Amino acid sequence: MLARYSVYMLNRVRVILGIVLVAVIGVIIWSYITGARVGAPHTPAATTTPEAVAKPGQQVQEAPPPLSSRVTILKPAAGAAVGKTFAVEGEAPGNWYFEASFPIQVRDGEGNVIGRGIAQAQSDWMTTALVPFKAEVTLSGEYTGPARLILLRDNPSGLPEHDDAIEVEVVIK
Repeated sequence: MLARYSVYMLNRVRVILGIVLVAVIGVIIWSYITGARVGAPHTPAATTTPEAVAKPGQQVQEAPPPLSSRVTILKPAAGAAVGKTFAVEGEAPGNWYFEASFPIQVRDGEGNVIGRGIAQAQSDWMTTALVPFKAEVTLSGEYTGPARLILLRDNPSGLPEHDDAIEVEVVIK
């Protein structure tokens, strides 16, 4: 009786192993035919950007302009003479702000930060439309001469792809 049971179990194991072997061979053949790599993570093939390749009759979509192209500085005007404390006014898209503000810097000719300010939205900033802002910038030190007024997009994420800025030349008197 035990011998019959052993033969019976041996035959069942052979059948199961045969089914597994056929399944494995089937997967290998399927992957060969379709070009799939079994067990390997999917890595997309290198592609060109949509701007570089367009099919006949298809329009190429260009990347949207940076937000800085929509920022307007009304005060001070480019090249204007400013004192050690001066006002900055203008408009920026709502997504230029974070919590209704964004930073402003003033840099001398060597790139040193010589002044700072915080621009505050003057209306609802939770929009993509233009939002007016006002700021007071205070300079430190005794520097006089040409400088750059820099309005920085507030980027709490710290990701470089979200950085943006607009600059205007001013003269510190």
